[in-house]
Amino acid sequence: MPFRRSLAAGLLLLALGAGAAAQDKATAPIPAATLALMAAKGTSAGAPVVFRAYKRESEMEVWKRGPKGYVYIKTFPICRWSGQLGPKQRNGDRQVPEGFYTVARRQMNPNSHYHLSFDVGYPNAYDRAHGSTGSAIMVHGICSSMGCFAMTNGTVEEIYAIAREALAGGQAAFQFQSYPFHMTAENLAKHRADPNFAFWQNLKEGADRFEATGEEPQVSVAGGRYAFAPSKDPKREAAYVTRHAIEEARIATLAAEAPAVRTTYSDGGQNAFWAAYVSKGGAVGDISRPEALAYAAQDVIMVPARRRPAPVSEEVWGRWLLSDAVPRPIQAARFVPPYERPRDPFAGLTGPLVPRYADRLPQMVTLAAGGVEPSRGSF
Repeated sequence: MPFRRSLAAGLLLLALGAGAAAQDKATAPIPAATLALMAAKGTSAGAPVVFRAYKRESEMEVWKRGPKGYVYIKTFPICRWSGQLGPKQRNGDRQVPEGFYTVARRQMNPNSHYHLSFDVGYPNAYDRAHGSTGSAIMVHGICSSMGCFAMTNGTVEEIYAIAREALAGGQAAFQFQSYPFHMTAENLAKHRADPNFAFWQNLKEGADRFEATGEEPQVSVAGGRYAFAPSKDPKREAAYVTRHAIEEARIATLAAEAPAVRTTYSDGGQNAFWAAYVSKGGAVGDISRPEALAYAAQDVIMVPARRRPAPVSEEVWGRWLLSDAVPRPIQAARFVPPYERPRDPFAGLTGPLVPRYADRLPQMVTLAAGGVEPSRGSF
């Protein structure tokens, strides 16, 4: 009987100790340096937050709402993500999803087997409309991924604290934006031959809207596509329309010359920061499929670059115009290119000295205002 009581007491102490440890990591404060970054941008720990992840660059950004809209705070390197660029489609495909997701308080997990975590909210309405399956896609600790964003334990503690404080500050749920890469015109033009290009163009609409307006995109699904509500502020909406039009034009211009590639992976990637850290003996725990990282981000050229023709000099086209290759009616009578005309060293002394343009301009304006057409010689 005493032994059983001792065993029960010991188990209780272990459980309490584990619970206290979980509570400590889940309630750890935001580092002072990060709070200083927020203060410098006119925002605070309790202000609404948006997270933005980029698979190819293996980065996760933190944006906080300030007096004039969302502002960038900092970037965390992703230790491991799995799969290829492109959306998640089925359970077990190891794909990290792409799209616009919502995280509420109930999705925060302080007792995660992966240190700390929150569920990003996959599948969302878009995923379900396309028949995508799967669940439990997390941002979590350690450095092992099967469709999740693995951040390492220390990094996820800070991310968790930033999310926790935003929710505690009154944000009902925060937005988590997941992209294949930074949604620049250069990257879109570069990946125009990828089967996911149309989907990525749709994601870019939301990315451009967020960056142009400083507002969290209001997302719905219509006709199998993401749809974004216009800003209630006409000036912000005009800023988005202008930005997006410019970006579309840049994509078209770049696509006319830049090569088109498809970026392939054996199984996801890792930020260069963590690769260097591990190579110097840093500990991040078990890394999922480390051998696959040697084949990450391999660009396969689908369409080669198109070179612009070199400009033809005046001397070359001038000689061509005088050659027999040009039909005679096209040639100007008695045309002599300037570079073939004999130079007269005394030509500047045959007429009056031409005054400076700054001195001559008022005279020209006076003549024009008086209705007198100046003669060619007066110039």
